[in-house]
Amino acid sequence: MRQTRHGGVLVLTLDRPERRNALSLALYEALLAALRDAGTDDSIGAVVLTGAGQAFCAGGDVARMAGAADAPPPAFENKMRGLRRRATISELLHTMPKPTIAMMRGPAVGAGLSLALACDLRYADTSARLRTGFVNVGLPGDFGGHYFLPRLVGMAKARELYLTSPMLDAAAALSIGLVNAVLAPDALEPAVLEIASRLADGPRTAIAHIKGNLNDGLHLGLSEMLDRECWRHVRCQETEDHREAARAFVEKRAPRFGKAGA
Repeated sequence: MRQTRHGGVLVLTLDRPERRNALSLALYEALLAALRDAGTDDSIGAVVLTGAGQAFCAGGDVARMAGAADAPPPAFENKMRGLRRRATISELLHTMPKPTIAMMRGPAVGAGLSLALACDLRYADTSARLRTGFVNVGLPGDFGGHYFLPRLVGMAKARELYLTSPMLDAAAALSIGLVNAVLAPDALEPAVLEIASRLADGPRTAIAHIKGNLNDGLHLGLSEMLDRECWRHVRCQETEDHREAARAFVEKRAPRFGKAGA
């Protein structure tokens, strides 16, 4: 996996183009470590996840799975612990207090699609092809897809996408809300980096709390949600970022925000 920086934006590139960036055990571990570090690194304000070459991610490495089928199987509990550890990747993409963006070209299938769904935003170019894919290899699916997909497209459409596993082109994915926008291939990276840079340069404490509010709103009742919103709103009123934004509004200029906790 490659890591590159563009100011406050960290770009994580799944780098197995010869296998359409299928997820190997080493790639899982590298991605998990990079996301853990990014979540606590104050110099990083946004994370972009993408794939090398002409694919976002073809999902789990089915060839590796086929080879493992001939080996003595590890204990069920050990397999369960290993998979749950790897699934923390989706959890971090969803819960870290920084915006996460999937920049998608070509196929995003199986666990690769689940990783994109875990991100806050998804942008694709016209070559993107999205598919749940799990039923095709005799599996139900992992990496949080069953949590994210119904919340993006509704339960009826999520059932259709999991059970019949159609391949969606970029236009179809956009039409049901799976991606935020579709761009020309040469426009994708500049557009995503501009959005990510704008977020990284924004009021980071407020952005973290917006993300926290949206995540809490998925499961809290109204009264508790109002409590959380009020606490976070008042907390942000005490930040230098808010005071700077108020001054900039009065002075009719663009605000100059600091970092998280400002």
